[in-house]
Amino acid sequence: MRHFLILLLAALCAPAQEWSRFRGPNGTGISSDKGFPIEFSAAKNLLWRTPIRAGKSSPVLTQTRLFLTGFEKETLYVQCFDRATGKLLWERSEPRPRQEDIQQLNHPAAISPVTDGENVYVFFKDFGLLSYDPAGKIRWRVPLGPFNNTMGLGASPILAGDLLILQADQFQDSYIAAYSQRNGELRWKIPREESESWATPLLYQSPGQPQQIIAAGAGQLGGHSVKDGKRTFSYPGVSPAMVSSPVMEGTNLFAFGYGASAMPPFANILAAQDKNKDGVLSADEYGSDAMMTAIATYLGKKDGIITAASWEAWSKHVSGATGLVAVQLNSEAPATTPNLLWRFDKGFENVVPSPILYNGILYVVKNGGILTSYNAKTGELGKAGRITGALGGYTASPVIAEGRLYLASEEGKISVVRPGLKDWEVIQVNDLEDGFFATPALSSGRIFARSSEVLFCFGGK
Repeated sequence: MRHFLILLLAALCAPAQEWSRFRGPNGTGISSDKGFPIEFSAAKNLLWRTPIRAGKSSPVLTQTRLFLTGFEKETLYVQCFDRATGKLLWERSEPRPRQEDIQQLNHPAAISPVTDGENVYVFFKDFGLLSYDPAGKIRWRVPLGPFNNTMGLGASPILAGDLLILQADQFQDSYIAAYSQRNGELRWKIPREESESWATPLLYQSPGQPQQIIAAGAGQLGGHSVKDGKRTFSYPGVSPAMVSSPVMEGTNLFAFGYGASAMPPFANILAAQDKNKDGVLSADEYGSDAMMTAIATYLGKKDGIITAASWEAWSKHVSGATGLVAVQLNSEAPATTPNLLWRFDKGFENVVPSPILYNGILYVVKNGGILTSYNAKTGELGKAGRITGALGGYTASPVIAEGRLYLASEEGKISVVRPGLKDWEVIQVNDLEDGFFATPALSSGRIFARSSEVLFCFGGK
């Protein structure tokens, strides 16, 4: 009896699992805590709500605090809240030193911070790295950039031991780097072959082997040693646009992205748009077209002119397969090229949310409220259907707690879904009437959800 009471007391006193980085523990999106509500609104199971700066970064947590980033009037902000009450404890700002071309869904404060349980670490693509202590005192700053990513950088920093890891995949000069958590000193920096990608990396360590950083990039998956950044493996053949972050189960790695079919010949484009018949396209001919602007900005002489050579280079850059791949890493020989388990090549065009893996089933949500499940071992399609009552756009990634999927939409709906390969089921749609682009954080039975203007905390009383 005494032994049982000791175990019970230990369980009750154990700290809750912290949601310290984008998508929580190692980017899984899964909380092992209990007590999360199914139904919530402004009138039900709302513990607090507080106004916030504009931004799209996801909240991260310590046991007592919550961190967000924001952007208003050419100023970058870091905000710290009391997680129990929602009270703003402090706010720090930095002038935005530059403005990089970014895709509309991206945002100057779209990249999520990370915390070691006390201090917070922040990356702004228009500034670089910053770290603050629990009281809001600046610990260090490392200006970085400018970067040349046509959609704006998107990978959030992660922590590995005493290192802060940053993956900066861009059109040219991609790299992955490690900085000292203590003072921001550069420990190592390794060039990457991959061009633009927006996926946040994760950590992996097989028994008896050094810890690795697993990264998804344009056209391939890859591993890097945490110790020195050296490449540990590469798996070519994935999509050229890796927007979503990878997930793992055991030695199996899952990632998806999308590519474009063959671009039309440049001669066809000239015939339609080359008004002065000089064999190239200038800004007055291609106008405000986002793709054309990207080509003119990042290729050729970068002078606003599109030539046949820059058009061909762009075609090679974006052309490739669209789909989901599952590969198996070799736990005994990390440098070995992973084995392909399966791939699924339909239904992944322009999907932004990262997948989530739970009990051997992989789930993907995309615009229109379409949720699809796959057998993680075989790639078998389970069920594809719409989330009835929440059919809008989806940018936030799904999360799971207590065997329930939580999916936040751009229209302000947070749906709760009972998982299943062939029989997943919508059990509740909560309408908060304010759009969600950030991924919710789950901890200690609390749901922390950032909308466009408000930070909500839902939980049982």
